[in-house]
Amino acid sequence: MAKLLLTGVDGNLGGVAADILLTLEPKENLIFCGYNPASLEKYSKMGVETHVTNFNNPDGLVEAFKGADALALISMPFVGTKRQAAHRNAVDAAKKAGVRKIIYTSLVNAGDETNPSVEKKDHIYTERYVEAEGLDYIFLRNSQYAEAMITNYYTYVKVGGPLMNSQGDGLMAYISRKDCAKAVAYALHRAFEQQYDHAILNINGPELMTIARFCEIGNEETGNHVDYKFVTDEENYAIFDAMGVPRTTDGVFQKGSEAPFSSDGMVTFAQAIREGKMDIKTDDFQKLTGCEPITVREMFADQANYQIGDRHSKDD
Repeated sequence: MAKLLLTGVDGNLGGVAADILLTLEPKENLIFCGYNPASLEKYSKMGVETHVTNFNNPDGLVEAFKGADALALISMPFVGTKRQAAHRNAVDAAKKAGVRKIIYTSLVNAGDETNPSVEKKDHIYTERYVEAEGLDYIFLRNSQYAEAMITNYYTYVKVGGPLMNSQGDGLMAYISRKDCAKAVAYALHRAFEQQYDHAILNINGPELMTIARFCEIGNEETGNHVDYKFVTDEENYAIFDAMGVPRTTDGVFQKGSEAPFSSDGMVTFAQAIREGKMDIKTDDFQKLTGCEPITVREMFADQANYQIGDRHSKDD
């Protein structure tokens, strides 16, 4: 049996992936890693092998990864050269430790050079680095988390105004973060099946929709009345500035922020959607997991369990 290693189990996505993976694999087949020792305790008590890791520092990574055949690298929650270096540290250590396959949480349409999203740059860098190192891989190119926009929707419920951003009429197949976590767990579980040799999978929700339609569904399910208003990219930056959102991930993030991302990331992501760079929908998720993705309507109906939540990152 292959030994499967999951990183980032102290994060929002990784924690859900860990719990799903425990239903798919015996604990003896698993290794869980994270930077927060407290988050690993419950797994070590179950008998899962655990290691404290910080990808910003390569020391100890090779030892932590030894014995693993496949490793799921959940992308870091910061952007730019620091994230690229952290991912490179993880890939280098995995190769030295004898890991044969990397599962990486990437971004929809990451390979498109015309995609303006600043997030895309780190993802395509990491994909290409894994390929250059000669490792097998499954790249999970995730659509936008629906939870991020549900939380954003409720921001405008509270202020009583229209939801404003620069997406315009662009299309996105919004996916639940819970489903992205399920995809990670199943990709590890099925890592060495022939159809997932050097595979690129698009992890999409069940329906392409505009943000205006997203708001309509929210209104239908919740009884609220949030309209959509298009603003320019510069106006979008100004909105986030007024909320105290940092322009880059090097800035200071407020505890409990309703927008726990950098505005550079969010505004250029909106631009990419507006320009049609994110309108991809496949059934790769269904084929990988055997499940149907959660719909936006279902998430709004149970909105308390589909909020974006706080950041969990080790930026230093």
